[in-house]
Amino acid sequence: MSDLILIIEDDAAIAALLERSLKQHHYQTLHVSTLKEARLQLQTHTPQLILLDLGLPDGDGKSFIPHLRRSLQTPIIVVSARREEREIVAALDLGADDYVTKPFSLVELMARVRRAQRRASMVGDDSEVLTCNGLILDLERHRFMLEEMPIKLTPIEFNLMRLFMSHPDQVLTHQHILKQVWGIGYQQEMQYLRSYINTLRKKIETDTARPRYIQTELGIGYRFCCHHEGVL
Repeated sequence: MSDLILIIEDDAAIAALLERSLKQHHYQTLHVSTLKEARLQLQTHTPQLILLDLGLPDGDGKSFIPHLRRSLQTPIIVVSARREEREIVAALDLGADDYVTKPFSLVELMARVRRAQRRASMVGDDSEVLTCNGLILDLERHRFMLEEMPIKLTPIEFNLMRLFMSHPDQVLTHQHILKQVWGIGYQQEMQYLRSYINTLRKKIETDTARPRYIQTELGIGYRFCCHHEGVL
């Protein structure tokens, strides 16, 4: 059976476009236009991915993200006309996996759907060894290798790589990274993060000006790329 994608979108034209494109890529779709309808459908359906608009008739879609996260680890991609940095950061910090602004490219959106599904398939792997395109992070032995060559990491660098490699292909905001690696109270210490990212790139990237792994999401945070596709 093909994967089910829940579309929460009140614009009928956009919803129809999404449904048509997803079905062409062999996904099943379920469309609702309000948060109330979404809650009802989630009582009887378990989608593999959720596309969520923010400006809905009965509330802000952002308020629905924590509700979803209390019971589901399903990937959530926000699809919204809101382009402000604060809106994007807020949605991601609340638990969304990705954010696409309208108008959007269907090719780009499908790539993001595939990427979110790949990331979700890795969640729940309790392995003590994390791998990604030649990178190996051995959590038990506290070792890190690039193409089988040992790379020395400081404790902070190791924890950064652990966070990144545990969330492949997912946008992580600056504040989330700082809180997870440095702790509460460090969310505004941007220079700490930039300094360590620059150091890590020098250790793992062939070209730090065009990073392969640690990619910058301007004004938002970083994405650790484990799948290098032609698009996204």
